[in-house]
Amino acid sequence: MSYNPNNHHRKSIRLKGYDYTQAGLYFITICCQNRECLFGNIINGEMILNDAGNIANECWLAIPNHFPNVVLHEFVIMPNHIHGIIELKTKSVGAENFPPHISMGVNDSMGANDSMGANDDSPLRSPSKTIGSMVRGYKIGVTKWMRQNTDVYDVWQRNYWEHIIRNENEYNRIAQYILKNPQNWDNDTLK
Repeated sequence: MSYNPNNHHRKSIRLKGYDYTQAGLYFITICCQNRECLFGNIINGEMILNDAGNIANECWLAIPNHFPNVVLHEFVIMPNHIHGIIELKTKSVGAENFPPHISMGVNDSMGANDSMGANDDSPLRSPSKTIGSMVRGYKIGVTKWMRQNTDVYDVWQRNYWEHIIRNENEYNRIAQYILKNPQNWDNDTLK
């Protein structure tokens, strides 16, 4: 179906005018397509990861390898979604949030060599080092494994949910929510 502005009214769920390269803490939720349970099961209030869940966990832990200005805080891989707190330590470098060196060579891979999708040398990319680019790279890494090792093609829902954490009380409340999420699975709204 082609784009029709009379029928397609996509609104951004991001905070208008907010710089998502800005240092701070961000609570992220990423859901599986149709909330399908792809990553394991909850047994007696504990998340038991399957192979796909282990890959989802490994890809999450690898985010700082691709984005050195990131510190991961509490996170949990659930059967059909991921919750995590990501801290950006510094703002992106370079004018207009571009890295200092941009290669315009013919052999650019457009991210093909970077399983997390964070190739700074690609001339055709959205701004790097944003929360959005981290989530996109994470989704790419998990999806690539799923497509190569399972019959699942559509792993994720479009987009993701984020919340900017503004103070210590909020951080503590969200961190506890994440850590207790497996114990509260029976009441989970993302189930």
